[in-house]
Amino acid sequence: MEDDITDCNNAISNVASYFICFISLLGLCHGLHILIKPFSQPRIISETIVGFSLGNWALVRSSILHIDNIRLKNMKFLTDFGMTIYMFALGLEMNPLVFFCIPKREAIFAYTGMIFTFIFTSGSAPFLHYGVNSNLKFYLAFSIMLSSTGSPLLTRVLTDLKIGKSNIGKFAISAAVYSELVTIFMICVGYVIFQPEREFRVRVREPDQHEYLKGHGVIPLGATLLVQIIITLVVGPRILRWVNNANPHGKTFKGSHLVLSVAFVVCIGCISPLMGFTPVLSAFVTGAFLPREGRISQFFISKSNYFLTFVFYPFFFVWVGLEAQIGQFDFHTLGSWARLFGFFVVETIAKIIGALLSGLIIDIQWPESITLALLLNVKGHLHIYLTIIAMKNKIVSYSTCIGMILAMLLKIIYIPIVAKYIIRRARKRFPKQPLALQWHDPAKELRILLGFHGPENVPCAINLMEITKETGDPGIVVYATDMIELTDYIAATLAPGGVDALEVTDEVTIQNRQQITTTLQEYVEENGDGITLRRAMALATFNNMHQEICNLAEDSIISLIILPFHDGLPNDSHVGFRYVNRKVLRNAPCSIAILVDRGFGGTSQILNSPRSTLNTVVIFIGGKDDREALAYAGRIAYHPGVKLTVMRLLVDIDAESNNMRRTNQLLEEMELDDECFANFYERHIAGGKVSYLEKHLMNSAQAYTILRSLDGQYELFIVGRAGRVNSMLTMGMNDWEQCPELGPLGDILSCPNFSTTASVLIIQQHNPKVESGGFDNEISFL
Repeated sequence: MEDDITDCNNAISNVASYFICFISLLGLCHGLHILIKPFSQPRIISETIVGFSLGNWALVRSSILHIDNIRLKNMKFLTDFGMTIYMFALGLEMNPLVFFCIPKREAIFAYTGMIFTFIFTSGSAPFLHYGVNSNLKFYLAFSIMLSSTGSPLLTRVLTDLKIGKSNIGKFAISAAVYSELVTIFMICVGYVIFQPEREFRVRVREPDQHEYLKGHGVIPLGATLLVQIIITLVVGPRILRWVNNANPHGKTFKGSHLVLSVAFVVCIGCISPLMGFTPVLSAFVTGAFLPREGRISQFFISKSNYFLTFVFYPFFFVWVGLEAQIGQFDFHTLGSWARLFGFFVVETIAKIIGALLSGLIIDIQWPESITLALLLNVKGHLHIYLTIIAMKNKIVSYSTCIGMILAMLLKIIYIPIVAKYIIRRARKRFPKQPLALQWHDPAKELRILLGFHGPENVPCAINLMEITKETGDPGIVVYATDMIELTDYIAATLAPGGVDALEVTDEVTIQNRQQITTTLQEYVEENGDGITLRRAMALATFNNMHQEICNLAEDSIISLIILPFHDGLPNDSHVGFRYVNRKVLRNAPCSIAILVDRGFGGTSQILNSPRSTLNTVVIFIGGKDDREALAYAGRIAYHPGVKLTVMRLLVDIDAESNNMRRTNQLLEEMELDDECFANFYERHIAGGKVSYLEKHLMNSAQAYTILRSLDGQYELFIVGRAGRVNSMLTMGMNDWEQCPELGPLGDILSCPNFSTTASVLIIQQHNPKVESGGFDNEISFL
């Protein structure tokens, strides 16, 4: 009895100590990651350093973890289990049907790099003596494994470095997926035919093997794997579709359905291992031939990635450190260093040559080809795992294994340098002046972010897109962004929606977004010549929504944000979106406009109303915001459905000399105003296309009277938000402002007692003090 109690206490003590060690491991990895974050190094570097340090530290190995052969074998079992989940999630995110499609540019780039890497590696491997008992089959298998790219690791690193959504980042990730998909399928075929642990002999059943279902030859094992694939293709979609239909978005998964799905996946994945196939590769095959669309598949992917990131990867590198003892690396032998750097140099050169050749084929400039080659040279967790397994099975030597792992880590360390080079080249391609309409290059497309509270904003947005697109060349890029408040109810309906993204599964939200998308796409397809439409979502609480909008604008290099005014919304939304608009005005990385819709979106499309015109007036007093409003007016001046008038309000000279002291700042603003207006007059007014009115006024009271006199004459007012600094024509107006975020003129024009039919567009020019550094979505050299 006492012995049983003692054993129980020892077991509890061991579990507690292992739990404390694991928590300490996570803390060390996280702490080191914070320390090396200024160097932009990815998390895998901190995990590797901690894992190798703990695994090679004798005190930790013997006194704390008490590592012996049995515990090391148990850790190997847990590592195999984690790698099985890793491979299943990897396969679930891949689509083997791409083999039956016409190769895309990414596929051509990936395959060319693989071919050259295979040729160079297989040619140099015999001279560097990587294998213990090397033969042709080993060299072929070795070269195939090293030809691929660690796509999950590359995706994770590029996302952390903020270039994962850029064009070049997406290209690299897509090419890496093609590369790894081909390589793993080739490894699966090779494992069916050859036995790596037996010097790559052809798989045959030997006469002295009597154990049940072990040691089968090529045909039985291949047939079993084929049966597994067929069952997965036939039965898998039906079961997962039934589970998806029974558990729609927005509802909690039923426990029984989750158990059924997991049990089905496990049973399918165990078919080929019963005949001697490796469970790790079997998991990949199972995942690759299951449908990746649907809620249950996305659930598997998200939960697997969460487990791998926060639990398995730190443990994995501790196991790697325990297996690969740095002290056994032969530092004094030239061959060990030759294999380490040869592995790095040969493969890098091969990737670059293949990239340059494919760049010529698919028209990619040579600097970008080299950049992509360096990114695709990255190896991942699977490569490190296979290297350790090869060492344990005495396929490669101990020293070679450690050298290869160190070389793989070197290929990860330089990625931040490549990312900085990508961003630096992107910055050179874009102007350094503020992101504003006044400095926009007319030879380049204008990038606009349109905010939507709901479908009610769509007609207004379509009319804005119509009058803003100019002649269609180079056109505009419109990011139609849904502004969705993140409430507790919405948070409960979130589901993974892609790389670093979430999807709202609330039925009302889905219907609203679909209605907005459908209406906008119909307009673009029918009449949107020169308009490129992209959809986005700002999902956050009202306190943080401005950050989402500003980040999207920064990453997408937006020149103008247009947000709807909060009129007509319920009380809570009214206050919330007003708060959002104010914070965006303070933090926007570009120019921003607030649109007060008083019938602009209620009329029919301007395009479809050739007989009726949109009477528009620009009120110009002076200042940077008014100059920005004038720049926007220049874009809409030649639209056939717009009748534009520019009204300039000037201060009477005598009144200004008696009441104002002309400071240097005011004189500078006046010079800029005169220069800007003279340029606009010469381009638009002198030719008779734009009407011009000029009013000389004494004070703000007269300015208010002029504004009141315009009631009923125009359907759209365009004004600057702030006006000239200390202008007499706006002085005192802010004393009765109801909406300070609209500025003095915008507040008066949008007041309900002014007009119920005139819409107002209030524009604020980009403040250069708010630096823009986002190049995430549109780094494009390809």
